[in-house]
Amino acid sequence: MEDVERRDGGFESKGSAGGLDVCVLIPCFNNQEGLTRSLQSISYQATGLFVMVVDDGSTAPVTAALVKDSLPENYSFHLLSLPENRGITHALNAGLHWIQENLTVRYIARLDCGDVCHQDRFYQQVRFLYQHPLVGLLGSWCRFQSPENGLRFTYTTPTTHAAILDEMHARNVFIHPTVMFRASLVKKIGGYPTTYPFVEDYALFYQMLHHMQGAILNLLLVTCEINEGGISMGNRSGQLKGRYRVVADFGTSPWLKMKGLFKLSLLQVVPYNFVLWVKSRRHRSTETPD
Repeated sequence: MEDVERRDGGFESKGSAGGLDVCVLIPCFNNQEGLTRSLQSISYQATGLFVMVVDDGSTAPVTAALVKDSLPENYSFHLLSLPENRGITHALNAGLHWIQENLTVRYIARLDCGDVCHQDRFYQQVRFLYQHPLVGLLGSWCRFQSPENGLRFTYTTPTTHAAILDEMHARNVFIHPTVMFRASLVKKIGGYPTTYPFVEDYALFYQMLHHMQGAILNLLLVTCEINEGGISMGNRSGQLKGRYRVVADFGTSPWLKMKGLFKLSLLQVVPYNFVLWVKSRRHRSTETPD
């Protein structure tokens, strides 16, 4: 199959009619305002991008009209409405299953309600994955900010496969809403594992790195909302225990695994507000103006 780069940075496949560059997977539960902001931030060649919204049993259901009206271009989309809320892992897997059954797509990107993409995000990530066939999982640097108290900091990480693997022994280097991965990896590995509650992304990404290389772009391509009522904040204890299990199960370096497990044990007794304060102080010097 011959691939031809388009002038806009996307790609066309000769002999693959109807093929898409990327599908953006967005789960939603009772956050239509955040969903609208996220959808409005999507920017890519309309014929190369598909939007998949999974409404995870919201009290006020997401409507197709809301999705259509929020998208800045005439993107194709599908709204999958689940009958009841069963958690983000189930919602994500339902979305992945629909994508596999109904689309021909190279890459799958993640985005969470309330998080906003830089206008070049999908162009940058599609181009990188196309030019680096050994990379299966790609993230980016991002900016975190809180609409409640004005807390704001940039999140930077290692960018190369070897450095990422080392750091994964202590934390999930990939911020979930920044990732794009090859759809072929999902077919090979399966979806998000259901046996790692609160850290299903960490477990999935670790498995992907056992099959293909990972990389992170040193570009601020997503602004992530700090939501004190969100999953990461409200279930921090369970998340830390889950991270411990992921490192124990998937870590490959005995020394780095031991260090990582010790750090995770220590974090279980440190208040999360203090951790956020340390991160904001550490990254303040790297903050860039809008």
